[in-house]
Amino acid sequence: MTEFGKQIRTAALIGKYRSPDVAESLHALAGFLRERGVHVLIEEGTAEAIGAAGFDVASYETLGEIADVAVVAGGDGTMLHTARRLAQYAVPLVGVNQGRLGFMTDIARQDMLVGMTQLLEGRFMAESRFLLDAEVLRGGERVYQTLALNDVVVNKGDGGRMIEMKVEVDGEFLFVLRADGMIVATPTGSTAYALSANGPILQPSVAGIAVVPLCPHALSNRPITISDQSRVDLTLVPPHDGRVHFDGQARFDAQVGDRVSIARSAHSVTLLHPPGYSYFAMLREKLDWSATPKH
Repeated sequence: MTEFGKQIRTAALIGKYRSPDVAESLHALAGFLRERGVHVLIEEGTAEAIGAAGFDVASYETLGEIADVAVVAGGDGTMLHTARRLAQYAVPLVGVNQGRLGFMTDIARQDMLVGMTQLLEGRFMAESRFLLDAEVLRGGERVYQTLALNDVVVNKGDGGRMIEMKVEVDGEFLFVLRADGMIVATPTGSTAYALSANGPILQPSVAGIAVVPLCPHALSNRPITISDQSRVDLTLVPPHDGRVHFDGQARFDAQVGDRVSIARSAHSVTLLHPPGYSYFAMLREKLDWSATPKH
């Protein structure tokens, strides 16, 4: 991680819609920042949900072009959505936790104004997280493409039976998987759905991608970690259709023979962490690991 010393002149505020707690937090943040000379922009969907009289409202595209930082109030889902929308603009993200676990939202709601003071003082640390480029190919033609910060999941959709898919890494055949599905996760996503499927936890600085079978028929189909420079191809084997999920937010209904191609994106997202942030301390807290042993 590196120090984030950029002077913040314009801040974007983005929040989970239809949440009274988020609305209260965002109004408090907006007033606090404006009192300190920061130009505040509120994302248009957020503004519609919370009411933003007296503040400038902007689209994600405008925020991406002019904001120095985006402050996101919500849970990890809100952070994922924001990261995917702003990835191409390289706007750093700060998370205020209004959800439950909050692996990516570092600042507790009760500490958010202290956190904003530290941010304006240049005391935050910047950490880069890579995204995945994912596309669905049908007959060699691209029919869908998007980004994912956490994971790409190919599963059986509404069907009650297992699906089969051919798994390839960098064009080399690995195996045919019979399972409920497959999860391809970044280090950021290794503590999400992949973790519940017994996938490995990858420290964010690890240059790897986790390939995690979801309830495989053969117990020998184990999770593996491959280079972040590798490409994963998942091809649906007849007679199975399937469904592809991207960060659990976007989805695409795939057909027999469709190939889902997944690789590291050229885009990345910068997460800003408050002073004293520790990835391992976060894991201990969020995963309820044991306390420090007594000496």
